[in-house]
Amino acid sequence: MRKNIKITAAAAATAALAFGLTACGTDSDPAAKSGSGAGADTSKALVVAASPTPHADILNYVKKNLADKAGLKLEVKEFTDYVLPNTATESGQVDANFFQHKPYLDDFNEKNGTHIVPVVNVHLEPLGLYSKKVKDVKDLKAGQTVAVPNDTTNGGRALQLLAENGLITLKDGVGTNAKLSDITDKKGLEFKELEAATVPRALDDVDAAVINGNYAIEADLEPGKDSLVLESADDNPYANFLAVKEGNEKDARVQKLAKLLNSDEVKKFIEDTYQGSIIPAFGEPAKS
Repeated sequence: MRKNIKITAAAAATAALAFGLTACGTDSDPAAKSGSGAGADTSKALVVAASPTPHADILNYVKKNLADKAGLKLEVKEFTDYVLPNTATESGQVDANFFQHKPYLDDFNEKNGTHIVPVVNVHLEPLGLYSKKVKDVKDLKAGQTVAVPNDTTNGGRALQLLAENGLITLKDGVGTNAKLSDITDKKGLEFKELEAATVPRALDDVDAAVINGNYAIEADLEPGKDSLVLESADDNPYANFLAVKEGNEKDARVQKLAKLLNSDEVKKFIEDTYQGSIIPAFGEPAKS
């Protein structure tokens, strides 16, 4: 059994309420101060919000094998959605998060007035198209239904994957901001938009579905083997990274974790554990 802290529906509601109360905190509110991370108590555990797979798995590997030697106390809180990790980081309920890529974060900050910034890239989760009803992408025909994520960035990313494989045609220049309304030729396909975490559960009800890499793995799918088509890793902007509230980047605990997440040990863990379904994305730090 995992020892991580699961976020229940009640806890999620509490987190959302707490965010509403603290996001506009006064100067007396430590979580509201820019740069508060520089004076953080390094004897306290660094609390990191993470999606269960592979983010929490990677963090737990660090916690079990690397953190003590580096003098880092690490606590992992698992969240199963794409909203609360950022709002909890903004409000100071957690110190950092690890679950998202830059296009999603940029969109989230703009829409929610949050101030989350990336610290260091860790891995890439290739988006894939899956089906229990067809064996080849060429077998998808007019009248069949494809499920796609309903959030702005992953939805556009999904449509790009479909367009690159000839299933739809998009307006010129829409890129990863594509919406269903930007499809100029659906090739007779129907589309069903769902919250990203629920897309794998829809596989029995649709003809195919575009699923995020972490949710595919949680659903016992192997992206490298089970997908009809898989996103290319070449020049891919969707690396997942460790993130904090702006001003906390220099927290010594955050810096220790960033270094460990980019270590040779973690690289080997990712490669051995996920066999190409999750790819290390070390190198240049993520850009703010």
